[in-house]
Amino acid sequence: MPEFKRLYRPRTTSHRPLRTVGAVSVTGALAAVGWYSPSVGTTAASAAANPPAGSTADCYSVTTCYTPHQLEVAYGILPLLDHGTNGVGETVVLPELAEPQFPLPVSDIRQDMAAFDKLFHLPTAHIRVVTTLAPSASPWLANGEEVLDTEVVHAIAPGATIVEVPVNGNSLENAASAVAASVAAVRLGSSLGGVISISAAGQTGGENCDNHAEVAALHGAFQFAAAHHVTVVAASGDIGAAGEPCQVYKGLVGGAFPPVKEVNLPASDPLVLGAGGTSLTASHATGAYISESAWGLPYGSPGTQFQASGGGTSHVFSRPSYQNGVAGIAMYRGVPDVAADASPHDGMALVLAAGGGKYVVRNSGGTSTSAPIWAGIIALADQYAGRHLGFVNAAIYRIGRSSQYQQAFHDVTTGDNSVNFPPTTVIGYQAHPGWDAVTGWGSPDAAVLVPLLVHDVRSDDAVGL
Repeated sequence: MPEFKRLYRPRTTSHRPLRTVGAVSVTGALAAVGWYSPSVGTTAASAAANPPAGSTADCYSVTTCYTPHQLEVAYGILPLLDHGTNGVGETVVLPELAEPQFPLPVSDIRQDMAAFDKLFHLPTAHIRVVTTLAPSASPWLANGEEVLDTEVVHAIAPGATIVEVPVNGNSLENAASAVAASVAAVRLGSSLGGVISISAAGQTGGENCDNHAEVAALHGAFQFAAAHHVTVVAASGDIGAAGEPCQVYKGLVGGAFPPVKEVNLPASDPLVLGAGGTSLTASHATGAYISESAWGLPYGSPGTQFQASGGGTSHVFSRPSYQNGVAGIAMYRGVPDVAADASPHDGMALVLAAGGGKYVVRNSGGTSTSAPIWAGIIALADQYAGRHLGFVNAAIYRIGRSSQYQQAFHDVTTGDNSVNFPPTTVIGYQAHPGWDAVTGWGSPDAAVLVPLLVHDVRSDDAVGL
């Protein structure tokens, strides 16, 4: 059992009114951070105009955001898909907030996926909803976070089945409820698929939010997943070197909270693959990879819960053995482990059905995007291996230390995760060659990484963690 320290901070709640964008009602805070495009139409040409050169504005269309195909090319996924490794036979489990609580239901996930698949010429998505934890009369109603998670996984592993597991919609209002929801989702999800991807639902705030018993309960759930050969991927957070508020809901709807320099659970648990964020530059003509930097300001929103790739040093978990000898990691666990595109400036284009044959094109962004990217890649690796790989962190670090690191990963060496809550600035960490506390080992070149990962995973890697 890892070393624990007991940390607390006060908890409150806050609310903001709704506004409407086109045919879709969303919270003002979600629209403000670029989760929703202001355009509604029937064709891609109806999307918003391109932002001016040099702008830090979010992308709003299929010409300024990346398409699934472009993302597949940039991250080396297309060669795997072309050879039949597309996730078929694998299942990715997505804990999501149940309707009709926050965020309010805005669409039917079946209609969203149908529009997404039609626009981007993808195979029909195989989705089911398991309502064991949160029974609902309308299980197919989806909020923007659920659409983001589902479409990103489908873009990366189009043959995989996606299982939505709704949890209590009020679970993000306090840390105890968030932990209970996360534990339940991980334990149930471990019986449903080989990969669990945690974005918003399942987040429990910065490490100081959770007491010893709560941290132990989370760790027990991840031990259960590892014992059942299930990989758990979690977003590292979107407030850079600052932790998420203890009421994750409060930050999402724009409530003020005092920033604390720390990392977030569950990404900091050593049995979880923590996914940080980058800003990807790829060819909009071909998808060819050009460069990448850490996601952070100015491609974020100062004063909000959406600014930069979460990362730093745990105050709760001692350094796991797989991080021994890694430069920059001393006595405690370093976060994140890996990264992928999370910048709303250049995210993948998502689609929401808006009724009457219309749809909304919007960007993806935050580590809620990078986590399902990595979940999709693990699903491809599971299919390639012919088995569930389960705990993959140790193998990731062996590859990171190997001579094949530069071929398996894009090493992100520029940018940082400092954040600003005027008048306070939380000084973050700098991306640099090798592992760093902003992007981990970097983003994947899946065509190289997947075979290496399959070869390097060992059955006893999680023993003692």
